[in-house]
Amino acid sequence: MATDCEAWLNANPVEAADQSDSFPSGDEDATFTANVNNEINGNWIAAPTGSIHEARLKAKVKRRLRKTSSRDSGRGDSLSDNGDVVRSVVPPTSPKGKLNRKSRMGKGRGLPKKGGAGGKGVWGTPGVVYDEDEVDVKDPNYDAEQENCVYETVVLPLDEETFEKTLTPIVQEYFEHGDANEVAELLAELNLGGMRGDVPMLAVSLSLEAKASHRELTSRLLSELCGGCILTCGDVEASFHKLLKELPDLVLDTPTAPQMLGQFIARAVADNILPKSFIDGYKGRVDCEYTRAALDRAAVLLRMSRWTGLRIDNLWGSGGGQRPVNQLIKEVNLLLKEYLLSGDTVEAERCLRELEVPHFHHEFVYEAVVMVLESKGERTLQMILQLLKSLCASTVITVDQLRRGFERVYLDMADISIDVPCAYSLLEQFVEQSFNAGVINKKLRDLCPSRGRKRCISEGDGGRLKLDSY
Repeated sequence: MATDCEAWLNANPVEAADQSDSFPSGDEDATFTANVNNEINGNWIAAPTGSIHEARLKAKVKRRLRKTSSRDSGRGDSLSDNGDVVRSVVPPTSPKGKLNRKSRMGKGRGLPKKGGAGGKGVWGTPGVVYDEDEVDVKDPNYDAEQENCVYETVVLPLDEETFEKTLTPIVQEYFEHGDANEVAELLAELNLGGMRGDVPMLAVSLSLEAKASHRELTSRLLSELCGGCILTCGDVEASFHKLLKELPDLVLDTPTAPQMLGQFIARAVADNILPKSFIDGYKGRVDCEYTRAALDRAAVLLRMSRWTGLRIDNLWGSGGGQRPVNQLIKEVNLLLKEYLLSGDTVEAERCLRELEVPHFHHEFVYEAVVMVLESKGERTLQMILQLLKSLCASTVITVDQLRRGFERVYLDMADISIDVPCAYSLLEQFVEQSFNAGVINKKLRDLCPSRGRKRCISEGDGGRLKLDSY
């Protein structure tokens, strides 16, 4: 082995000038000028100083080539026979070449494989229609009985805990929108099961604590649900039996529950969703005074409808937004006249709330101001001013409705002054006192119209002064 190494070093001599030019570092060269023992096949031999120096230079060049191989891999660097680095002119490869989908075999037209439909996780070429998967009989999970199965969504029946939580929001939303068809659709999606007969009971219980218009909506809802095959007459009858038994508990929250339940029973009999023999079945078997009061109320209403023609189909009255405008105007005028007779501000406020027409309160303000102008009395002016001040303080009448009512009076002053000649002066007095009481603001007070001045001297009466004030 030593003989081969010496033969190779003698065949490739390295001149001292080349060594000094390529590697000017003299410290490393001086270190190996002495005799150095080299180990070959586990044996230490003595080698000439020049041959060891040449071997070290070649090893140093190779190490440098290895360090730069990662960043200069595309440049084609190589080592010549005499140890010099030779750089080729091969252009560096582009990193995009790795993403090139063209065939590397030199065949084809350079198009993607399988038209872009090949590879992992690919659905296939666009527009391909796949056939239905055939059932593999040899599949270990194959079951012959499942071939003709029809899968349907199973809705679990409601229990007592989830029944009230589910249906209470539905009924409360119905009180807002009044659409019975939407309630029927929501109930059809539920599996009521044995709780179907409790739907009328829950609706009536919630309406007892609500307004009269909500009770009217509840009666309509029961009629619609029975006609839409959601409920049966037997379900309604069972619900009213339960309500009569629970009247002692309902009275604790609603003292007038017996009278209201009697009206519900009479309305249900009139709508033909409750048999006429329902009341007769309780004769002689009632011990609770509340149940007796409810049945007596229902019996009286049914007799009045049969003898006097009382309309039970409109027993609760219409809601505020469903009433005709003429009827609302009459009720507002009646309310104001009753207030002027009694002077009870609290009762007037309660009656105005029961009308359930907050969008129509500007009509109340308009009629009140016109009543002040037509009465021409100080007592009416002070009472109406006190009523408006109380209603504004309790926010029953909003600022917008108050402003609209006064503006309507301002616009109609030309017609009002025909019937009331001193209407302008009375209006200015009432507006000024309303401003001082804090009922209206300064802007609304400044909008108050005033009658134009008349000529003091007429052309046809000989220059006589007119002392009459308007």
